[in-house]
Amino acid sequence: MKVSGASIRHKKRRGEWAELRFMARASEHGFSVSKPWGESEPYDFIVAHRGRFLRVQVKSTTYSRSRSYYCQLRGRRGAYTSQEVDFVAMYIIPKNIWFIFPIDVVLREKHNVILSPHKEVSKNGAYEEAWHLMLSQGQGGSKEDSV
Repeated sequence: MKVSGASIRHKKRRGEWAELRFMARASEHGFSVSKPWGESEPYDFIVAHRGRFLRVQVKSTTYSRSRSYYCQLRGRRGAYTSQEVDFVAMYIIPKNIWFIFPIDVVLREKHNVILSPHKEVSKNGAYEEAWHLMLSQGQGGSKEDSV
């Protein structure tokens, strides 16, 4: 029996399912993906590409209003910061669409990010499936990278 993420009623399990989807999609884009042991870190994953590492928080949503989806920005610790997270990956479960946001963009929002993949032009449209943003950023790497 195939299970759709939207049919998973338990919020924590649905979030875990979305994290599995993130690992698969990030791997398809050439990232190595690591999950910290436990839930003590403010991020869900470390993604690596060519010796560069990024901290990624994964969020998912099924909540929509007027065809747009709303994704909550706060975690169990409160608001995310750029000292803790580099990117936030937001997954619209019913649409199977990812939005990849640099943390600095997310910090401009108050409580929720509104995602409108049905619109040709939208405030956050540039971040739809924007995996390339993580390819062009990162910490670490060789000395030549910082020259």
